[in-house]
Amino acid sequence: MEIKRPIVSVGLLLISLCPALAMAEWGKPLGATYGGPEGKPRIVTPSPAELGADERATMAVFEQATRSVVFISNTAVRRDPWSFDLFEAPQGSGSGFVWNKQGHIVTNFHVVYGANSIKVTLADRSEHKAVVIGADPDHDLAVLQIQVPDEALSPVVVGLSNDLRVGQKVLAIGNPFGLDHTLTTGVVSALGRTIKSLSNRTIEGVIQTDAAINPGNSGGPLLDSAGRLIGVNTQIVSPSGAFAGIGFAVPVDTVNRIVPELIKHGKLIRPGLGVSLVPDAMAKRWGIKGLIIGKVSRGSGAERAGLKGARETFAGRVELGDIIVAVDGKQIETQDNLMDILDRHKVNDQVMVEILRENRRERVSVTLQAIN
Repeated sequence: MEIKRPIVSVGLLLISLCPALAMAEWGKPLGATYGGPEGKPRIVTPSPAELGADERATMAVFEQATRSVVFISNTAVRRDPWSFDLFEAPQGSGSGFVWNKQGHIVTNFHVVYGANSIKVTLADRSEHKAVVIGADPDHDLAVLQIQVPDEALSPVVVGLSNDLRVGQKVLAIGNPFGLDHTLTTGVVSALGRTIKSLSNRTIEGVIQTDAAINPGNSGGPLLDSAGRLIGVNTQIVSPSGAFAGIGFAVPVDTVNRIVPELIKHGKLIRPGLGVSLVPDAMAKRWGIKGLIIGKVSRGSGAERAGLKGARETFAGRVELGDIIVAVDGKQIETQDNLMDILDRHKVNDQVMVEILRENRRERVSVTLQAIN
């Protein structure tokens, strides 16, 4: 005898097993009269009694440091190509931080470069007109000032960068893409990096981090886990223009040396030897390793030390001057090398200069002087 088996569709089987689903078809709302669990809010899982210690520490740093972080926007004068009328147009934006109670704000030079007017927005959302007090393009730093009551300002806590270690936690606060007070975290990825400033000078001792830094973060603070300033976020390496895991910050030891000079003088008072030098490209073309002294300034430390510049002979030929090959025992091949060494000194410091003169090496002590 042939046994006939009942044919049961999957849909009917589901209905028989789950009668609550019988009121709605798959892919359609369940209906106003449906009372099953799917039409109700999910059960909430209670949060832990306490957040993790690392989370609490990060939150505390952000809450404290964000009061010091500012948003900076600038405009530039443009000319309408059709009517030739002048008008102000937004040029760019970035971040900065409060340096002191006198209203000085630190940021990157490239954030305010070419601006006709600058506006600073504090953490309390108040907006203030700012003026540039001083700038050092070689280190991509600038100091602005705003006029506000000192009780409205919360200066950043300043730390050190010479004791940083690769792997320690860092936090970056800024305004990426105009989104104010954004926190990102990461670690110190490397130390002692070099980058190029807007003036094409080399910035030494730069901090590399993987804390996300994007357009708009420039000029904002890089902080350690205690909330102390350890650097100023400055550049990223990215093929797309957005963050790709490599960001750079000017170390706070450099910032803490330069900012007071900018506040006092409007520029960095650099120590120098009192000489003018032949361009690096010419020295390289002549196969000379070192810096050729072109001229020695009258009354300079270089003149008192007996350094000699190039001179013209009676026959109309030019004899090369002394060639600087080392300063403070460090080899010198480019003017950047020399400036990096002298930047670590102050006016009236003495440095040991090693020169090549008529194929003889000599060492002389030179007292540094202020140069423009």
